[in-house]
Amino acid sequence: MISVKGAAVNDTAPEIHSQVSEAEWLRRVDLAACYRLVAMFGWDDLIFTHISARVPGPEHHFLINPYGLMFSEITASSLIKVDLHGNKVGDSAYEVNPAGFTIHSAVHAAREDVQCVLHVHSINGVAVSAQAGGVLPLSQHSIFVLSSLAYHDYEGVALDEDEKPRLVRDLGDKRFLMLRNHGLLTVGRSVAEAFVAMYFFEVTCMIQVRAMSGGQPLRHISQHIVDSAQTQWEQVTRGAGGGLAWPALLRKLDRADPGYRT
Repeated sequence: MISVKGAAVNDTAPEIHSQVSEAEWLRRVDLAACYRLVAMFGWDDLIFTHISARVPGPEHHFLINPYGLMFSEITASSLIKVDLHGNKVGDSAYEVNPAGFTIHSAVHAAREDVQCVLHVHSINGVAVSAQAGGVLPLSQHSIFVLSSLAYHDYEGVALDEDEKPRLVRDLGDKRFLMLRNHGLLTVGRSVAEAFVAMYFFEVTCMIQVRAMSGGQPLRHISQHIVDSAQTQWEQVTRGAGGGLAWPALLRKLDRADPGYRT
């Protein structure tokens, strides 16, 4: 049981479930699962990164992690609901990471197609984000990233509202955003899509770091193959995007760490 200021966070689970729509509860479960999976795959950075998901419905509300909990502690009921101005919607003993709000509110306000925004400071991702050439076409994983990749220059910790329009401009309509000298960001039409996109992003960076450390000349994949990658992705996933792998990922998580559902 996780406590803050004397209150046990999970004690609110039955109340939260009964107070929200079934669609919101299912979104909460998926988002909590995403946090736990990010921890399981080793992409978390103590308490300092963030994943958000739009709350189904006409209000411009989204869910984000309580600032102070490890990703392995996040539950469906502990997620904080906020509006686009950063105001909490409902009670929580926790606050919201201010940098997390700046980045995520900017994307959610600008991209109606985006249901989930996932941002990490993974070791391989930050390493590649510091390389002048960015992502290179070195692997099959990389072609899917390169087919929808944008870059945003580092402006310091994302606390300045003035950065929002530049971040939105740089992301455009892309699915992958490399935050230079900072980390990785993916967006998706679902939590599943954002997570699977991040898997490919991080693996792409891991392969690149290892390939560059091998001391051999690197072979680049041809641009015409990169140009056809999005069509190939739709064929491989049968048009389901991350949804094809998501049930298997939830089964994996349920075997190891089912507490996220509370």
